[in-house]
Amino acid sequence: MLSEPTRATPALDAARALRLAARTLDIEAAALAGVKAALGPSFVEAARAMLTCRGRVVVMGMGKSGHVGRKIAATLASTGTPAMFVHPAEASHGDLGMVTPDDVVLAISNSGESDELNAVVPLLRRLGVTLVAMTGRADSTLARHAHVVLSSAVEQEACPLNLAPTASTTAQMALGDALAVALLDARGFAEDDFARSHPGGALGRRLLVHVDDLMRTGDALPRVPPEAPFDRVLREMSAKGLGFTAVVDADGRAIGIFTDGDLRRLIEKGGDLRALTAAEVMHPGPRTIARGALAVDAAALMERHRITGVLVVDADGRLAGALNTNDLMRAKVI
Repeated sequence: MLSEPTRATPALDAARALRLAARTLDIEAAALAGVKAALGPSFVEAARAMLTCRGRVVVMGMGKSGHVGRKIAATLASTGTPAMFVHPAEASHGDLGMVTPDDVVLAISNSGESDELNAVVPLLRRLGVTLVAMTGRADSTLARHAHVVLSSAVEQEACPLNLAPTASTTAQMALGDALAVALLDARGFAEDDFARSHPGGALGRRLLVHVDDLMRTGDALPRVPPEAPFDRVLREMSAKGLGFTAVVDADGRAIGIFTDGDLRRLIEKGGDLRALTAAEVMHPGPRTIARGALAVDAAALMERHRITGVLVVDADGRLAGALNTNDLMRAKVI
């Protein structure tokens, strides 16, 4: 029985790899410069069509252009422009029903001669959608049938064989990003809009999580009156586990705070602590934050004053809750 020939593990020439990497980046940088130079009225026309359409931006593309198209659709959707990706081959088998006359179709093809894409172009035109072509060939079939043509032409691919889509897909990606940025600016898309599109991300937590989403309330809120004896202050701190207790007056306003650090300093001084009251050991004028404030503002307040907890007050200045750094860490605000 003949054994299969073994294939030697290829070796990497470090110097050659670095030369090719630098050449790749040079070629792709030049490609982007070329796309920038080609910007003009057609870009404005495409952006305006996407901005004013009553439906969605439907992105289509085959192969590597399809992978780029999925990313462009995701970027548009996350920056305020409703968008989705539809695979051209699937469009011919029923998915074209996802496209409506109110949509704008962004069709991506470097050659402009993708069979699957060009097969649905006449149907898209018959449907009445606005067709924007992103292509490297202005004389292609796709370009001839489009209402607007965006040039993504590049002089050469970074691939040494000038075959694998490299510089051309970089140009497509960048052009898609340029459209997304122009559209988000025109829409007045702001940080809080971005946060609502990314509730699971760090920015979402920064801009969407409020103090009253995290604060301890009710029986979990440590508080004592100013006349409370010292042993009651200690029991309240131990039971609630926040590392401090608020001292509140008869109207429910926070007039002071007593912390674990205060306890350590009292013990170091010595004396009979049992005879003391909350009013005698508290820090008056505690740091507070409004319950409607962002949790990130509470984190900044704690960091600025080098404290590990803060009292939360309502619009009338009454104690509404409390939170510490552990609460913020659990919510991944810090």
